[in-house]
Amino acid sequence: MAIALQDTTQRICLPKIRWETYQALLADLANQHPVFLTYDQGTLELMAPSYAHEEANRILAMIVEAVALAQGQDLHPAGSTTFTRADLARGFEPDSCYYLAHAAAVRGKATIDLTTDPPPDLVLEVDITRTSLEKLPLYAAVGVPEVWRYDGEQVAIYHLHDGTYTRTDRSMVLPPVTSQVLTAWLHQQRELPYPTWFAAIQQQVRSR
Repeated sequence: MAIALQDTTQRICLPKIRWETYQALLADLANQHPVFLTYDQGTLELMAPSYAHEEANRILAMIVEAVALAQGQDLHPAGSTTFTRADLARGFEPDSCYYLAHAAAVRGKATIDLTTDPPPDLVLEVDITRTSLEKLPLYAAVGVPEVWRYDGEQVAIYHLHDGTYTRTDRSMVLPPVTSQVLTAWLHQQRELPYPTWFAAIQQQVRSR
C-alpha cells in the first residue's frame, strides 16, 4: 500500500545569482555541507534534505544495485556528485545517480567533466514536497537518458527523447523494471528486513 510521507526538506531559491558566486559556494562548502546546490542560468536553489527524503533516496539506490547485480550488469555509483557545465550556465547535485551503459567509461576517474565525459545513465530524484526549481530541463541539457522521480507516493520514470523527457511505464536503462514495480519495492522495504527485501528483489528479477 502506498504511504504518503510528510517531508521537512528545506529549500531556498535565489534569483540573479552569478555563475562565479555559485562556483565559490561549491568550493567553500566542498566536503562539508549537508546542502544540495542546483544552478540554472542565474537561479540558485539550496536544499537541505530531511530524513524522509534521504530514506527514500537510499531505498531507490539500493533497488538500482539489487536489479543490476541480479542481472550481472555493470554499474558505477556516482552518488550526489556535483555536475557543472559552465558553457550552459547549469549545475546540479542529484539525490543519487548511476553509470550503467557507460560504467566502464568513467571507472577509475577522479573527476567527471561533462564537456568530455558522458552524463550519468540514471538520475534518482526524490521530490516529496514540490521543488522550487524544476530539475528535468537541467538533466536534459546535459543528456541524462533516464530519471526516476519519487513524489512520496509513486515512482515515475522519464526517458529523454529529442531533448525533452517523456513519462513512461518502463525503464530502458534497467529493464524489465516498471514504475509500478519500483513503487511496490520501495514501499515493501519499510515492511521487511533489508536482507529479506534485497534478496526478494533479486529473485523476482532473475525469474523474469
